[in-house]
Amino acid sequence: MKSDLNAKKLRVLYGFSKLVGQALDLDRTLSDMLRVLSESLSMKRATITLRRKESNVLAIVASHGLTEKERQRGVYRINEGVTGHIFRTAQPYIIPDIRQEPLFLNRTGAREINRERISFLGVPILLGGVPIGVLNVDRLFGNEVSFEEDIEFLTVVSALIAQIVRLNREVEEREERLVIANKSLRAEISEKYHNFFLVGSSPSMQEVQSIIKKVAHSKASVLLLGESGTGKTLVARIIHEMSDRASYPFVKLNCAALPENLLESELFGYEKGAFTGADKTKPGRIEEACGGTLFLDEIGELPLVLQTKLLRFLQEREFERLGSNQTRKVDVRIITATNKNLVEAVKEGAFRGDLYYRLNVIPLHIPALRERRGDIPSLIDLFLKKFATEYNKPLQLTPEAREALISYKWPGNVRELENLVERIAILAEGEVIGLEDLPLPASAVAVEAPAPPKPAEEEAPRSPAQKSLKELERDEMLRALERNDWIQARAAKELGLSERQFSYRVKKLGLKLQIFIGK
Repeated sequence: MKSDLNAKKLRVLYGFSKLVGQALDLDRTLSDMLRVLSESLSMKRATITLRRKESNVLAIVASHGLTEKERQRGVYRINEGVTGHIFRTAQPYIIPDIRQEPLFLNRTGAREINRERISFLGVPILLGGVPIGVLNVDRLFGNEVSFEEDIEFLTVVSALIAQIVRLNREVEEREERLVIANKSLRAEISEKYHNFFLVGSSPSMQEVQSIIKKVAHSKASVLLLGESGTGKTLVARIIHEMSDRASYPFVKLNCAALPENLLESELFGYEKGAFTGADKTKPGRIEEACGGTLFLDEIGELPLVLQTKLLRFLQEREFERLGSNQTRKVDVRIITATNKNLVEAVKEGAFRGDLYYRLNVIPLHIPALRERRGDIPSLIDLFLKKFATEYNKPLQLTPEAREALISYKWPGNVRELENLVERIAILAEGEVIGLEDLPLPASAVAVEAPAPPKPAEEEAPRSPAQKSLKELERDEMLRALERNDWIQARAAKELGLSERQFSYRVKKLGLKLQIFIGK
């Protein structure tokens, strides 16, 4: 008898294991679990009742042996009937004969109480010790087996049900968060898209906008050229949003931000065990962008060995993850950006010519802010309005302050202008911003013009306040090098940078470190 009972239990659990693949279809999975109970055991009827969200009502979500009308009638308040009692007490309940039990409501009408002697059992469905529903059945193993055996096995089944419900709820919550995040992101992109076209009234920006509209719906690779801070990432995002790929991912990767060994695994992904620390399989950015757009910023910093692999992907649309021989194919549009002269890099052997021509199908130069001075007043007003709202502080520039901002050279381009206006919004004590209130990259403009230059030997050193952000960064890197005996690896570690990032900034800032050798 005992061995036969155990065999039945194993058949049920084996049946449940085959349902794991459909676990995200909650109603179907729960109904199939009850079907397995019926086919393997003596159970004729069963219901799974769950508490509805944000209410005190329990409703049947899956059943066996009930018609659709009977199932729909199975709705209970928490203080109502046997089901409500089990939920409220979080304890199993046994009814040897439903004809003798006043708590049994027969709400569904599925049982002929006056004719049938039916034994009824129920157990709570607990998640984290808190009841979320009730599992009710009309016996499992027949009258020859004790009720306790039924209850014991039902408790195991209810625990499995709880985990399936938990999985579904987590997925639902994640999907809700993604929908909210997607709406928020699309609203943000829509606003930036609107502002990009609104303030780009200069001839150079009109040309950029015209090209964007033409290339957005094509499959061609786009190479964005221009100085740092001109808005290349925003342009890449706008091209994606205007394309047929807008409903698919837009994935970014900065080629200068990671050392070579990490960059390859980040781009192409890796298999579990591919290298030390690879404790699980991870898809790369190329796979994440499937169907959408992959934006590779600072493409000029891509190491030559990875240039070869990227070229192969562009030609054949296939690649392998690190540690895998399986060739994968994905449909991805590539947009790249750089502030380097790639033609010169090709001549110097630092960049593959064949890759350059693959990426340079549609070259698009984003003009520096000094090349589109006509847009500066509109940008100033846009950022003033943005940060006045964000910091709840009305802001207004005097004519002198506005003219100083318009006259400034803006080496950091739009990004520098936006950061400076935000600084104004934070530090300003009043609503009116005068020339004396401007952060000092702008006040340097006022110093530049009227005063004749002093002889080099008499020129006083500029204070930190008068230096541009680029000069301040250069000084900080030199000081870090000096403190670390001109060893770049140590200086990089002190500044929280990788050696590759530090080397990239050395080249970007034009530092001539060879003069320090032997110091």
